[in-house]
Amino acid sequence: MKEDVDEFDAYLNHLTQALGHADRHAGLKGYCSGLVMPLSRKSVEPMAAHIDPLHASAKHQSLHHFVAKAEWSDRVVLQRVREWVMPALDAHAAEETGYYWIIDDTGFPKKGRHSVGVARQYCGQLGKQDNCQVAVSLSIATQRGSLPVAWRLYVPKEWLDDRERARRAGIPDDLAFETKPQIALAQLREAMASGVAPGIVLADAGYGDETAFRDGVSELGLGVTRFGGRLRS
Repeated sequence: MKEDVDEFDAYLNHLTQALGHADRHAGLKGYCSGLVMPLSRKSVEPMAAHIDPLHASAKHQSLHHFVAKAEWSDRVVLQRVREWVMPALDAHAAEETGYYWIIDDTGFPKKGRHSVGVARQYCGQLGKQDNCQVAVSLSIATQRGSLPVAWRLYVPKEWLDDRERARRAGIPDDLAFETKPQIALAQLREAMASGVAPGIVLADAGYGDETAFRDGVSELGLGVTRFGGRLRS
């Protein structure tokens, strides 16, 4: 048990190197620790009460500031995650058939309208159109493990057309609209440029039915791909 705790602490220390200022380190460690705790709700308030019950209010402020206010790059954090995990995946891939590059989007049901990108759109968690946020992700996988290497919130065009609403939510003025396949293709290109070992691309028909996405994957030389159950080379 102690070895597991020590390894988790070492992993979090590795991630903090992506944050810049040392004031952000405690926030990351507290938030990541909360995510792996046996809590029914993984928001910052119950996390704070569980982590530091005698100073729950102060801990809540610290966690909320890290998540909502502090400036840090999720891309750089994910790069640090990749540096830690990829050696283990490399060993698996060498024993198996190599890597799979999995493109997917995830819906997060929402009740209000103020969270960035929230709109009435298809939500995979619910299996229907509903009010939600959607994120596009790229994961690198073997038969024994997987690792998300890119994650980006999809912002519907209606949000970017309403600049006042976008500014209130903190969306940069220079953010241009991109479809989910465009976001996914950019993630594939960035992974290739970062030196991630090529693999078989897996995506559903929502991506594979778009010609520009298929052509972009082919231009990257990723070989055989599977879109919504159909093989393409």
